[in-house]
Amino acid sequence: MLERFKDFWQGVVLMPFVRLFIRLGISPDAVTLVGTLGVVAGALIFFPQGKLLAGVLFITAFVFSDLVDGAMARQLGRKSRFGAFWDSTLDRIGDGAVFGGLALYFAGTGADQGDSYLYLCLTLYCLVMGSVTSYARARAESLGMDAKGGIAERADRLVSILVMTGLAGIFDAPVLIYVTLWALAFANTYTVGFRVLKVYRQAVVLDAETEASTDGGPRSE
Repeated sequence: MLERFKDFWQGVVLMPFVRLFIRLGISPDAVTLVGTLGVVAGALIFFPQGKLLAGVLFITAFVFSDLVDGAMARQLGRKSRFGAFWDSTLDRIGDGAVFGGLALYFAGTGADQGDSYLYLCLTLYCLVMGSVTSYARARAESLGMDAKGGIAERADRLVSILVMTGLAGIFDAPVLIYVTLWALAFANTYTVGFRVLKVYRQAVVLDAETEASTDGGPRSE
């Protein structure tokens, strides 16, 4: 859903940064690394202390690196297999840090912390299922099948949890995080199930074709 806004951000808002980094000789892979380190630091330093808004603002300042590095690669005319691998790998680390920081927030017992075992568990569930959602697609594609689809793309998950966490910090309304976590838990579960079923249907057809090609050769009488 949020992919439609990518061209606007990359082509208008972030282009001055793209051109500046290219002039300075900074590589897209370095931008990816710095952005991920910033997201990890913001999530694991601020969220466990209950500083939700500060954490979201800090993370937001770095999360756009995910758009900057891609735009830099296109401007430079680079198509790097390692760059694609590097970007996807660090995305998982950044996502894990965001939900891990929230899990630590709910594990805390201070006045500014969540202190909720239920939402600690729910946050960890969202963390795991978000990773499984991405893994299911990657594994299917490595086997020559398609697992796109569902209702919980990475950008949607990340933006929704950051926006609602920031609003929860502004209005002192943790219920906004609760509702978002339940919605993400449902969306992740549905998406994983959708992708598993989609791959199963393709696998059945492919396996049948393989068996037919193996058994369907000419036989001597």
